[in-house]
Amino acid sequence: MKDSTKTPVVLVACGSFSPVTYLHLRMFEMAKDYIRHNTEFEIVGAYLSPVSDMYKKPGLLNSRHRVNMCNLAAEDSGNWLMVDPWEAFQSYQRTAIVLDHFDYEVNTVLGGVQTEEGEHRPVHVMLLAGSDLISTMSEPGVWSYSDLDHILGRYGVFIIERAGSGMDQATDNLAKWRHNIYLINQLIQNDVSSTKVRLFLRRGLSVRYLLPNTVVDYIEQNGLYLDEAASSPATDKGKEPAKKEPPSQSSQPQPTPSGC
Repeated sequence: MKDSTKTPVVLVACGSFSPVTYLHLRMFEMAKDYIRHNTEFEIVGAYLSPVSDMYKKPGLLNSRHRVNMCNLAAEDSGNWLMVDPWEAFQSYQRTAIVLDHFDYEVNTVLGGVQTEEGEHRPVHVMLLAGSDLISTMSEPGVWSYSDLDHILGRYGVFIIERAGSGMDQATDNLAKWRHNIYLINQLIQNDVSSTKVRLFLRRGLSVRYLLPNTVVDYIEQNGLYLDEAASSPATDKGKEPAKKEPPSQSSQPQPTPSGC
């Protein structure tokens, strides 16, 4: 950590990443710019956390391929962006539990971060997601109150604007946690999605320059996404499209934070 006057933060993006796209990577860059110019945080790490295979979601490739593609994408991003495969190889884990996992690993196992003066400091873990996620959080019955309070109250979230998702109205319904919700506008609109990429691949269209070349090569070498049904294991258990759940049923699947 370079500036000891700031609060160290680790960003976590949970999602399907099937496949990971340049928009997923741009989310981290936009958050980095926003944090540097508008907050008292300093980023000390950032993670892609692919969801478990235990989701029923069209196009959800098995976790081994998704983790491999995320690793390839992260390699092109320098040392600051990493992949944590823990969630991918678990049974269904709620987003609140995933953030607890990162908090434990970063602060308890690794002991936080060390400043240039040699002081050990605890790291603040925060969720990074698209604005479609905050829309589902503001909709009654989709997320349990206890999970919302845990995610937004204890950790907080950086929300990247996405086409077609209104952020202001959604945050009005989450006023209790507004101090811990940071809204980031896209200065250059990008509506690339994994869903659109999979559609292109099934139609035999090029996806070059929508994803890192190493990811495109991996998809072609392994013949992935040629058939949507074939890429979705029968045992998957989907985080999205969003399924409404009674507030007391917090163990039910919730919308995927990546919105992909």
